Amino acid sequence: MSYPEDLQYPEPRYHGSRGEVNAVFRPADTPPDLSSPGGATHYLATSESTGGEFGLYKVEMGPRAGGPATHFHKAVSESFYILSGELELYNGEKWVTGREGDFLYVPVGGLHAFKNVTDEPTSMLLLFSPGAPREEYFERLAEMSQRGAEELKRFRVRHDSYFVEDFESEAETPSEAKS
Repeated sequence: MSYPEDLQYPEPRYHGSRGEVNAVFRPADTPPDLSSPGGATHYLATSESTGGEFGLYKVEMGPRAGGPATHFHKAVSESFYILSGELELYNGEKWVTGREGDFLYVPVGGLHAFKNVTDEPTSMLLLFSPGAPREEYFERLAEMSQRGAEELKRFRVRHDSYFVEDFESEAETPSEAKS
């Protein structure tokens, strides 16, 4: 692989000359931050802890655990790295089966969805970049889903999650556009 001569790094954000002691360690046996009947979520690195650079989460899904319907984000990209088991991933065009070691990157605006359709649990790393305060979304989604379609839609939009199903009924048909 060749690299361009004018390869550039971002502008420095640290201007010291000796470095700092500021690393954060999270032991593997740390309990999940969020548990539900369908699985668990570990907040490995939140937007707050990374200064907004990224958010990294370990998501454990139980057997036959559904995931979100087709959606996209306007402000963040989302990446999936399968740690164990199998996960069905929608890449905007078709469903693909992700297995241990597989990776899916979804750029800003990219349609995607995921679900566990097997009888075995699965786990993955979920990366959002730049970082976004996803914790409230994870923690309150079930509650907001009980409140009704319009309140759920507002909650999703507030958290940069635009679900195709939320907007299909609003789309103009060709005949409506002409009138």
